[in-house]
Amino acid sequence: MLEQRYRWKNKHIREQVSVLDGKQAPTILLKNARYLNQVFRKWMTANIWVHEDRIVYVGEKLPENTTDCEIVDCSGQFLVPGYIEPHAHPFHLYNPHSLARYASQFGTTTLINDNMALILQLDKKKAFSLLRELRSIPTTMYWWCRFDAQTEILDEVDTFSHADVKAWLEHDAVLQGGELTGWPKLLDGDDMMLHWIQEAKRMRKKIEGHFPGASEKTLAKMMLFGTDCDHEAISGQEVYNRLMQGYMVSLRHSSIRPDLPVLLDEIHALGIDQYDHFMFNTDGASASFYEQGIIDNLIRIAIEKGVPVIDAYNMATINVARYYNLEYLHGNIATGRVANINFLTDEKNPTPVSVLAKGQWVKKDGVSLDAFEKMDWEAQGLEPLNIDWELTSDDLQFSMPFGIQMESSVITKPYSISIDVNYEELSPNHDECFFMLMDKEGKWRINTVVKGFANNLPGLASSYTNTGDIILIGKNKSDMVSAFNRMKELGGGIVISEDENIVLEIPLPLKGVMSNKPVEDLIEDEKKLSSYLVERGYRFNDPIYSLLFFTSTHLPYIRVTQQGMYDVMNKMVLFPTIMR
Repeated sequence: MLEQRYRWKNKHIREQVSVLDGKQAPTILLKNARYLNQVFRKWMTANIWVHEDRIVYVGEKLPENTTDCEIVDCSGQFLVPGYIEPHAHPFHLYNPHSLARYASQFGTTTLINDNMALILQLDKKKAFSLLRELRSIPTTMYWWCRFDAQTEILDEVDTFSHADVKAWLEHDAVLQGGELTGWPKLLDGDDMMLHWIQEAKRMRKKIEGHFPGASEKTLAKMMLFGTDCDHEAISGQEVYNRLMQGYMVSLRHSSIRPDLPVLLDEIHALGIDQYDHFMFNTDGASASFYEQGIIDNLIRIAIEKGVPVIDAYNMATINVARYYNLEYLHGNIATGRVANINFLTDEKNPTPVSVLAKGQWVKKDGVSLDAFEKMDWEAQGLEPLNIDWELTSDDLQFSMPFGIQMESSVITKPYSISIDVNYEELSPNHDECFFMLMDKEGKWRINTVVKGFANNLPGLASSYTNTGDIILIGKNKSDMVSAFNRMKELGGGIVISEDENIVLEIPLPLKGVMSNKPVEDLIEDEKKLSSYLVERGYRFNDPIYSLLFFTSTHLPYIRVTQQGMYDVMNKMVLFPTIMR
């Protein structure tokens, strides 16, 4: 595949032009197509010629040459551009390839992806090799460039070196810098981050914010620093404040923040009836949240909430393409665009029955087609974890004076530990569990207690964390060790042990943070995990995000990081990690 945004060489363009001259046939002819035309903002009927992965003509004419051309009569259907997800985190148990395949079945044919897992788990050469490999799939894959790890990691200066960040920013598949989870450092005078923002702007690339609860003044400051968009509004007033400061507003509906219905109600109550500065995102939802769809589900919600039908589709297509300066490739059905087209049975039902992605059928007449070739993950550097060290009794000593108390799926506060933790097993009569974070290479650990995660969980081991380090949670030290040992055998994963018997496991053989299973299978695995944890006392809505974000310092108030117990608000390590 060619460079991401400069897809066609001269010979390809000459071939495309020759189709118009009748010297060559299009590969697909869509006749009598009632399609959404964003220039006229209305449904129109035309014949659409597709040659390989590009639309070469839209209008009344039919091709002179139809030799070996697939001709599809689109009468009775509605055609819209493929949907664009501008804020994908393609590593929440699923991987970039499996998410792209799954999303395509619901008409989301372009993903703009977080690179966090790649920058933390792979060296630059391997990461860029994976980006090249993913160009060959039917889904179009673009990327972000992170400026921070959203946690306190060891050797951050090396992981986010100026040379590596600059190389990512310069990569043609990278559309934006951010998201800016480390923006407080920017406000405090981090000139390196400001330099990276300036470099992104020089390259005509966007900057994505991450400003939960930000005041008008903070939003104004971040706009001056160079931010273009933010996805953290959780009320109509916060949407209004962002629009007033000139932001593009990405309306979120995710597994931990299913906000879209409320946002739309409150936006309308404020009298906002212009939608050109809105787009949708699912903010890397857990797999089970995607069971009802991806961006198509958000379009459906918008239509049900009174957004005009064409505006609802525009928020998932042309608005995103225009924002990222990709209108010449994506977001509308017009000559010269990539052939990403969704076929609907009703204009108010955005889930397609057929999908073209880069001119390939990935779904046809309701049937999923096997258009995605399998990935050789180990060749891309995403091999199973190799844990060559053992847990010892010394590792399982707990003496921290305070622990972490869960306020929600992802918010944790400090609390004073009042129970006696000098036992092999804690009582099921309270909701406190042993908690450990350990280096995946076995160099360090930190031990504390977590309150509110569960009240009867024997032992859980997880290599699924923001940094890929290992978390152990449980009431029983023997079961924690049993779960850890099974996780080692799997090469990474989430494992639960009861009475030293493994009762549930989700293998994550891609560096311990991603599965190689289809998303459909992961949905079932995740449901089983969630159901089990709820039975054991988990009372929030997303245990997958809880595991991921225990280490994440972009959220308040206390986190367990590679550097130790970290006070987010005061930006300081309270207790350092212990070297093993």
